[in-house]
Amino acid sequence: MSVLASIRPDSWNFPLFIHVLGAMVLIGVAATGAVAELVATGTAEPARVRRFAFRTLLFAGVPAYIAMRGGAAWIYSKEFGDSSDDPTWIGIGFITAEGGGLLFLIALILAGIASWKSKSGLGKAAGIIVGVCLVAWLVAVWAMGGKPG
Repeated sequence: MSVLASIRPDSWNFPLFIHVLGAMVLIGVAATGAVAELVATGTAEPARVRRFAFRTLLFAGVPAYIAMRGGAAWIYSKEFGDSSDDPTWIGIGFITAEGGGLLFLIALILAGIASWKSKSGLGKAAGIIVGVCLVAWLVAVWAMGGKPG
């Protein structure tokens, strides 16, 4: 019979909770922001939808990213410490967190300019970039849940 769940010390629960909560909010914010940016031109008030998307990414996405990344660093230091041999899923998490964070920042800047200057092309670009982040972060969710290799 295989092990269904591993037992972890209680001191790991809060950092893991912060990491997972931040990641799930970030997934929701990225989906909301991407959809809002991509459908803005087809609405009656595209400027309003672009402002909504930008504010969602800024006021919910940035804190969610900080919580996700901070919780990840915190739980990593508790679980792996100074270990140099990380599992594959940790590498996937680091790559998607760092690369996705950079892309998210670029998309946030583009969304801000699109909402400020009413530029639909920049809004679409921001939506596509956030969509790419969303796909990468969903791969990370799969890796964290499935823990391959």
